[in-house]
Amino acid sequence: MEFPEDVKYSKEHEWVRVEGNVATVGISDYAQEQLGDIVFVELPAVGDKVSKEDAFGVVESVKAVSDIYAPVSGKVLEVNDDLPDNPEIINEDPYEDGWMIKIEMNDPEDLEDLMGAVEYEEYVAEEKE
Repeated sequence: MEFPEDVKYSKEHEWVRVEGNVATVGISDYAQEQLGDIVFVELPAVGDKVSKEDAFGVVESVKAVSDIYAPVSGKVLEVNDDLPDNPEIINEDPYEDGWMIKIEMNDPEDLEDLMGAVEYEEYVAEEKE
């Protein structure tokens, strides 16, 4: 299981990679592993506003249907157009090709509530117990 150092993690198992004021968001390797084979993804439209800790989309797998929560608030700048037709990309490469949306952040302080890689790895270990 991967825990890249260049991203922050939420307790709902989303990750965020920040470049300037833009947050790229996806679900963690742990999350995709727990879900199993992902068969459907529903994402917001470009221009939609998302609020921190509110659901912005849905991931459906062979095991479950799960909401995806925004780790930061802002406006959707871009969505990964490859995912609706190829949702398995999330299983294959959750941190690169499997990204979901890019958000123009309203408040960079939203990032302060997120975990680093070591903290998230410990959080996952506790959840598995």
